[in-house]
Amino acid sequence: MASDRFAGRVAAVTGGARGIGLAVAERIAAEGGRVALWDVDLAEAEKVAARLGGAAVKVDVADDASVAAAVAATEAALGPVDILVNNAGITGPNGPVESYPVDAWRRVIDIDLTGVFLCSRAVVPGMRARGRGRIVNVASIAGKEGNPNAAAYSSAKAGVIALTKALGKELADTPIRVNCVTPAAVKTDIFAQMSEQHIGWMLSKIPMGRFGLVEEVASLICWLASDEASFSTGAVFDISGGRATY
Repeated sequence: MASDRFAGRVAAVTGGARGIGLAVAERIAAEGGRVALWDVDLAEAEKVAARLGGAAVKVDVADDASVAAAVAATEAALGPVDILVNNAGITGPNGPVESYPVDAWRRVIDIDLTGVFLCSRAVVPGMRARGRGRIVNVASIAGKEGNPNAAAYSSAKAGVIALTKALGKELADTPIRVNCVTPAAVKTDIFAQMSEQHIGWMLSKIPMGRFGLVEEVASLICWLASDEASFSTGAVFDISGGRATY
């Protein structure tokens, strides 16, 4: 591990106070970067920021004004955003499409897909002006395969994959790289939003027979966020314990 891989870089990690986002923030900080933890849970983000020497920024990724304020706060505290990791997300309830609550559908799409769009849209102009940037989106194997009883989450993550491909192509002639990762289930606090039946079903689909670790996903994300990932953009990187079918 290169201890100074992110020296001189500022990273904004959405949902950075826990789970995969926290593991990413910890690794970037350990490798010399400055990290802004964008999270709805400001108190928890402040604890992490104090430990990592970064900044805590309260943000609702589904709200355009909140995202714009988060960019401004990050720039004031740490400097312009060089790296954006779009990690914040919710699963929504588990249930069939025919009875899925409409308000829950909209909230999942707003946070998991529109949030990625708004955060990316907010940082791209600055990255383009400075001639450098990395955007890494956390999608899901559900976006490739479609998980039954999780249509909103699957649809949102499929949208993240398509958004990654579109934005990556738009920016391919710049030094900005846009990629996404598609983990299978990783045991984090988000499991509290799922039924035990759905959790068991997800585990049964992973050939390795275990859930992923946040550190494993963070390792791949951090490579994509680094200068080492120079010839991949608009790409989808599998990290699913063998579950992926394409």
